[in-house]
Amino acid sequence: MSLKPIRSLTADDLGIGIVAATAGHASNRPDEPEVGIEDPLAVEALWLLERFGGIIYTGPPGTGKSWTANKVAKALTGDHAGRVRYVQFHPSYQYEDFMQGFRPRRGGFEMEDGHFVSMCKAAQEDPKHKYVLVIDELSRGDCGRIFGEALTYLETTKRGLPFKLASGEEISVPSNLVILATMNPLDRGVDEVDAAFGRRFAQVLMEPSRNALQQFMEISELPESLAEGLLRFFDFVNKRARTNPHAAVGHVFFRDVNDADSLRAVWEYQLRFLLEKAFRLDQQGFREVQGRWQAIFPPEEAESDEEAMAQASGGGQIDAEQS
Repeated sequence: MSLKPIRSLTADDLGIGIVAATAGHASNRPDEPEVGIEDPLAVEALWLLERFGGIIYTGPPGTGKSWTANKVAKALTGDHAGRVRYVQFHPSYQYEDFMQGFRPRRGGFEMEDGHFVSMCKAAQEDPKHKYVLVIDELSRGDCGRIFGEALTYLETTKRGLPFKLASGEEISVPSNLVILATMNPLDRGVDEVDAAFGRRFAQVLMEPSRNALQQFMEISELPESLAEGLLRFFDFVNKRARTNPHAAVGHVFFRDVNDADSLRAVWEYQLRFLLEKAFRLDQQGFREVQGRWQAIFPPEEAESDEEAMAQASGGGQIDAEQS
């Protein structure tokens, strides 16, 4: 009796792989109303995509870059999960992961399409609909190495022109494939991104937004005294960021804050580390920022917070000395 090979299923075929895992990627609140095609975010994206090969949302942490890319992707595709794919670059990300490369299979190796080539082929087979590839942390990868020969053909004037991959296979980048990316302008790889995408992609600057922060606080009904103090801190630290860009604090950090405890948690588990790093060569500057943070809370609470911060800082110093 001859045995015929059974079709092998991947984790993605079963709906439990990376595609399924990232279906809601970049959305801080999956239950939020979706952005429609007439939303200003989508209108801006469509206008830019008529003139550029893609869009890079750039800005400091907590400014909604990934959220915006995700919402625009859903708007452009009618929230069709099969036409959106999410990828995150990192220092070890390779051409073989993104474009095409050999994968180990039983009995040897097999050439397999990466995310980009897969999306190109899917878009070519369905030219009436838009397909969107969202690249998070674009500046953390070596873009020239990852895109390879495809880099030139991302331009709007070169869409549809055939070119050969390293394997010798001929493909083209269809005009209905949209590329949205996010990056932190202070990452080490930004110069490489600028060189590769400077004239090919539009860059949309995402900055800390006082108005967005106020909206978050109104929705969460944060007590007025805390809200006023938080706004003062937000203004102060982002004013300092004009001369120390690493100190910029985005509004999204405070998205889920609704009381004093949740506000303290933002400092204790996120902001403290970001700002200590930003002011590592300016201890006086950090103390000023820390003082502004403590001023958000009533005096008696601020005193207990100050003691806790001092103990935490002292413990960290002892640990560092012992290590």
